[in-house]
Amino acid sequence: MRIVFMSTPSFGLPALRALAANHRIVAVYTQPDRPAGRGHQLRPCPVALEARARGLPLYQPATLRDPAEQAAFAALGADVAVVVAYGLILPRAILAAPAQGCLNIHASLLPRWRGAAPIQRAIEAGDAQTGVCIMRMEEGLDTGPVLLSEAMPIGPADTAGDLHDRLADMGAALILRALEGIETLVPRPQPAEGVTYAAKIDKAEARIAWDAPAEAVCRKIHALSPHPGAWTLAAGERLRILRARPCAGAGEPGRALGGLRVACGQGAIEILEAQREGRRAMGAEELARGFALPDILG
Repeated sequence: MRIVFMSTPSFGLPALRALAANHRIVAVYTQPDRPAGRGHQLRPCPVALEARARGLPLYQPATLRDPAEQAAFAALGADVAVVVAYGLILPRAILAAPAQGCLNIHASLLPRWRGAAPIQRAIEAGDAQTGVCIMRMEEGLDTGPVLLSEAMPIGPADTAGDLHDRLADMGAALILRALEGIETLVPRPQPAEGVTYAAKIDKAEARIAWDAPAEAVCRKIHALSPHPGAWTLAAGERLRILRARPCAGAGEPGRALGGLRVACGQGAIEILEAQREGRRAMGAEELARGFALPDILG
């Protein structure tokens, strides 16, 4: 099939590679290069780097609302567009241009967790499972009918980074199946019940609230790991906690209980992986060798 691939972050890479191996990619659309790092130099996104390495035609418009951009998109003559966390709104003219429409790889079991951060919000909420849906796109936010879906359990130790990689691979396999059966698959409308929205992660929510129960603190830590990373102040130093587990213990919320245990509003957690300012992430054993928790974290 002639495919336009529209994606920006690394979550789209397995799908791009799978599609390139089985179909003809006539164009790759990503968001424009953005300033990054201390020098604020323009840096391409992961999908743009992959497209350039493969010699695929790359388009990076700032918007798709421009009639000229819409005409250029339609002129590609695509059978289908595959969209994975692209980050720009697709106007009606874009949605209607490919012969088979636009298919979205979405990392949740719709209608639960429509929106920008489905992986993180599923962990934060304590969901037992998540998954991937292949959805035929409409103008509404993740409201379109579902062609295929597959579930995946969320384990108590899973971080957003862990699920991200597994779901990206699942999405790549699922989109190949969807394209193979695109003429025969019957789109399933999403039910009106059970709709939730996965709001974009705000860095302001990354500071750990130690007065929450230990299970909620662990879920927050795992939901924000590795990025942006849940953090706490440890003797004036910002400590990013990347993995933790509930453990026995009680005390004033935020009080160190010995080792790498910290009291919460109910129960306590044990830090399993963390990152000190200006340093790489470290497991508990390495962290404990050169670092002691202060009496109170905040």
